[in-house]
Amino acid sequence: MTNIAQRDTALAWIAANEGRLSAFNARIWAHAEPAWREYRSARDYVDLLQAEGFTVEAGSGGMPTAFVAHWSNGAGPTLAGFAEYDAVPGNSQQVVPYQAPREGLHPYAAGHTDPHSVLGTAALAAMLGAKAAMQAHGTPGTLKLFGEPAEKVCGSKPIHAAKGYYDGLDAAVVWHPGPRTPSPAIPISVPIGAR
Repeated sequence: MTNIAQRDTALAWIAANEGRLSAFNARIWAHAEPAWREYRSARDYVDLLQAEGFTVEAGSGGMPTAFVAHWSNGAGPTLAGFAEYDAVPGNSQQVVPYQAPREGLHPYAAGHTDPHSVLGTAALAAMLGAKAAMQAHGTPGTLKLFGEPAEKVCGSKPIHAAKGYYDGLDAAVVWHPGPRTPSPAIPISVPIGAR
């Protein structure tokens, strides 16, 4: 088995589930919940991850809208990813390429303009694709997806870190889209011990 075969399996899973993941993203985008109030968004993640066979701790670290999802295929490295899903006040936006608050909402209502709706969905897709590849190829290891509310105000990650949730990770994939296409942001995986 090669890494290319595993990658192709993960990408095939993502492609086969593109419509479902796109609909999930649209739901998170429509929720547009600001920092520490991402109740519907967090519940959607928890429900989907549980349905996909992950064990999920909802309200991780004492934060009601945080979670940590865990799936294991035996002893091996632990890989983590981060789903962010907070919206930003003053960024209510219709799905158009010009400034236009969503109909029926105040212009200062929260919205996704980064958009964290997609950032979180992409992290979710990566974890689910990796799980499919690990199962198909018998690859041992553990996947963890952290639901990180209030990212724009540096809310949950310091709390998760201080409470030991990141202890024992072998690598974490962290990325963020840039303000232009192609994005200057490059997804990287940094071994935890390399810091």
